[in-house]
Amino acid sequence: MGQAFLASYLIGLREGLEVTLVVSILIAYLVKADRRRELIPLWAGVASAIVAAVLFGALLTYTETTLLATSQSRELFDAISSVTAVVLVTWMIFWMRRTARRLKGELTGKLETAIGMGGLAIAGIAFVAVIREGLETALLFYTAAQGATSTATPLLAISAGIATSVLLGFGLYAGAIRVNLSKFFTVSGVLLIFVAAGIFKYGIHDFQEAGVLGGGDHLAFDITNVLDPTSWYGAAISGMFNITGAPSVLETIAYVVYLVPVLAVFLWPARKPAGSSRTAVTPPSNPETTQHVAA
Repeated sequence: MGQAFLASYLIGLREGLEVTLVVSILIAYLVKADRRRELIPLWAGVASAIVAAVLFGALLTYTETTLLATSQSRELFDAISSVTAVVLVTWMIFWMRRTARRLKGELTGKLETAIGMGGLAIAGIAFVAVIREGLETALLFYTAAQGATSTATPLLAISAGIATSVLLGFGLYAGAIRVNLSKFFTVSGVLLIFVAAGIFKYGIHDFQEAGVLGGGDHLAFDITNVLDPTSWYGAAISGMFNITGAPSVLETIAYVVYLVPVLAVFLWPARKPAGSSRTAVTPPSNPETTQHVAA
């Protein structure tokens, strides 16, 4: 398994499913309200957001490969991108945990207001709902793919993840499958925290390579004889979590300082509001049915 395959697949699956759920909620509301003609501007907004996200990813790649002339500037650009991606993925994980209870209500409320304003407003609602996840996906993919031996492998992985999320979302919408989304987002959130810790570690490494931070030659340990980077398991662990056999002291400190507190806070049981035990984040399979999951 190539480097960054698992990380890229997870990013595509997690982010893709969030987008699929959001779009499904909007579609289900329009179908239930017998406003099927408004699906055209809705899909236009979704398509525009996807195009914007792809262009953003292309801009990141073009900036690194063409606009930046020196290896030092490229390393610095990668480092800044990595830290930005870590901030975004951390915010996204906790945002989904906090707002899952009211996600459907907020989306349908905004859509109901937009219906009275015309198709452009509906397209805008769809665009805003999707673009955040799209930009996050592009940035996360760009940073997670750094260091991969081939760009084809992470691209194939994230495509597979997105395709899986679309099939899963369609199955949920059609009522063909049932998934405990609360557990899914908890497990995927934990895995993404490990991915983010690895991205943060890689960002520190790039800062050291760019000369902004020192200590690149001071290794915390060297277990390359055990964790062979050329082996399939070494590539899988490195690609998923960016754990390498000979990291610097500063890289190791950054990895632990991010991972331990963020993971502890994320797994700490959330206090439930009085009188609230279950919430809907999954779109209804038909106008009369709503699937609920625990927050």
